[in-house]
Amino acid sequence: MKLASIAAVLALSAASAASAQAVSDWRTPDPENVLVVDTNKGRIIVELSPEAAPNHAARVRQLAKAHFYDGLTFFRVIDSFMAQTGDPKNDGTGGSDQPNLTAEFTFRRGPGYAPQGKAGTTEIGFVGALPVYSQNSGLAALTADGKVAAWGAFCPGVLGMARAGDPDSANSQFFFMRQHYPSLEKTYTAFGRALTGLETIRAIKAGEPVPDPQDKMLTVRVLSDIPAAQRPTIQVMDTRSAAFTALVDKKRAEMGGAFSPCDVAVPVQVK
Repeated sequence: MKLASIAAVLALSAASAASAQAVSDWRTPDPENVLVVDTNKGRIIVELSPEAAPNHAARVRQLAKAHFYDGLTFFRVIDSFMAQTGDPKNDGTGGSDQPNLTAEFTFRRGPGYAPQGKAGTTEIGFVGALPVYSQNSGLAALTADGKVAAWGAFCPGVLGMARAGDPDSANSQFFFMRQHYPSLEKTYTAFGRALTGLETIRAIKAGEPVPDPQDKMLTVRVLSDIPAAQRPTIQVMDTRSAAFTALVDKKRAEMGGAFSPCDVAVPVQVK
């Protein structure tokens, strides 16, 4: 074989290996756990996190499939905090005809957890795209189920379930985080994260209450319910991959002791 041909074969092999590695760094989210939220300000694509909050994720999926959320407004929006919606009365006093939900402020984390270091004695990691904190993994050997407690970090883009004073009063209302708000952690249920559309979330008109005209969700659809010809193709970097760990390590080196999982954006490809 000529040297030029050998070089071409080696180059092709290297390119194929790189491509294969790149493919392995990405995952396709379950279309039953993806919401496509079209607002008058733009599109938000959300991945629900049933591992963290199975009942809350199931409730919002159920209501989305019933078109409950279509046309509802963002009636309470605080610029450096969150944008709240999901109330058929559009004023914070309403809900669905379903029973209220029991709080899922924490969960028992299992094998899907991707550890990404520590903040003191607390571990930092991800479950899918959701950033989480948890107890030290070493404690798992001391528990009956071999797991430890974890809870969602209320980073920008994270979805939280609204409730009244009773921890078990969540029903249909939820909010998109505009900024990190750690005081919500372990006191509100985090059940998903926006994969795309943070700029849309931050563009929603603020007010408490928001003055008319309020921005609104035009449609909220489960990805699997969208006709194939209209359905976006979504790839999310696997937070368990070496490529994502490299991103985390780079950001941790930049941030030093101030680092938190909110500093890391999970790469997403949408076509």
